[in-house]
Amino acid sequence: MTTVLSFLLTIAVLVTVHEWGHYRMARACGVRVLRFSIGFGPVLWRRQVEPESTEWVVCALPLGGYVRMLDSREESVRPECWSMAFDHRPLFQRSLIVAAGPLANLALAVLLYAGAAWWGAHEPVARLATPAPGSAMERAGVQGGDRVLALCVGVHSPLGRGAQDRCQAVQSLTDLQWQLTRAALDRESVILELALEGRAASRAVTVDLANFKGEIDEQFLRRLGLSGAYADPVIQRVLDGGAAQEAGVQPGDRVLAVDGMGIRDAAALRERIRAHSSALEPQVWRLERAGREVVLSVLPRVGTLADGQRMARVEAAIGSAPDWVLVRKGPLESLAHGLKHSFEMSWLTVRMIGRMIIGEASLRQLSGPLTIADAAGQSVQRGASQYLGFLALVSVSLFVLNLVPLPMLDGGHLMYHLFEAFTGRPPSEFWLERLQRIGMVLLLLLMALALTNDVLRLMGLN
Repeated sequence: MTTVLSFLLTIAVLVTVHEWGHYRMARACGVRVLRFSIGFGPVLWRRQVEPESTEWVVCALPLGGYVRMLDSREESVRPECWSMAFDHRPLFQRSLIVAAGPLANLALAVLLYAGAAWWGAHEPVARLATPAPGSAMERAGVQGGDRVLALCVGVHSPLGRGAQDRCQAVQSLTDLQWQLTRAALDRESVILELALEGRAASRAVTVDLANFKGEIDEQFLRRLGLSGAYADPVIQRVLDGGAAQEAGVQPGDRVLAVDGMGIRDAAALRERIRAHSSALEPQVWRLERAGREVVLSVLPRVGTLADGQRMARVEAAIGSAPDWVLVRKGPLESLAHGLKHSFEMSWLTVRMIGRMIIGEASLRQLSGPLTIADAAGQSVQRGASQYLGFLALVSVSLFVLNLVPLPMLDGGHLMYHLFEAFTGRPPSEFWLERLQRIGMVLLLLLMALALTNDVLRLMGLN
């Protein structure tokens, strides 16, 4: 129920703001607005103060909305009302009315990102888990327990040693993930300034992102070797009848070594367990229990996953809770952050669309309503700041997607206006009708692809 309600709230807010942009600009340009509708289908609620005023309605299908303006191409208009018809307004005013919807979504994203930053959020400290063997982070020399202090892009010195304009302090693990993603899209290597707990001096390592192979998708960070926040290799819970319980492992045990190899953190322990391929040979675990060392023989159970891969498990919850830091900004700093992050996310979205078009990124990254609903529900459960950030992200996506020059979208109408600006006449009804049909087919194909990706993603097949 939380997922459904949060999804409906997300759609309602974003659609209302988008259509409000069209409405307010139309009124400012002297165009009469006949109807402001949230949703489609049967009308659930209607309000109209005067016969000549705007009709406000809420419909049964809350998956969109529209603003209907007076237009002589759609109905007969009395001569005295021609000046209030959309198609009788100057070209630049019509273009402003069309562009106002997406721009309203961009303005909303700025305010939402600013509000989330001002509200603040508890985020994991940028203390890293042991990277996967062979990953870019592991080759760079990152170790489990390293804390990232700063990140420098495209320079050859850590923070404080020149070229400081390309360096930025890292506030949290979330901040680090965002900066690494941006650098990967720009194909720029980064220098991380690291500090290991218990050591006074910091060190710098270079992560090669200029030659990184693979798509920049939801699995990018894991392939890079950033598997998550650091967690102590402590056993939190042991499942009844599992391999760990049979070996005598108890909650609270700290794993020091497996088969003589030291275990730095929970990620390293999980990797050692997963790498175990023998169903007959046990692992030798050296544990710390209540201040004394205990040695146990643990035989992980090897199973086969849905994709055919074999993986070993010990049926135990591993890893302590990560450390958290409160990330919060002041009012003016939050507004600056909202502006910067909105334009960064807009440019990132444009680049990802471009990469999909030229084949550098997979169309599997395209998401639809099921993924949005799932993400909305999860963000609501994480708190107000997380939901505001999610709402801002979707609002940015709507801003960019609505400006795509595709018939049926605002960007398509702006292309018609651009054609009119160059030729002095609007596109003919012949071409408008055919372009609308093409746009409808393309939109239906994109919606079908996005919905397919959603289903496959929720089934764990994408």
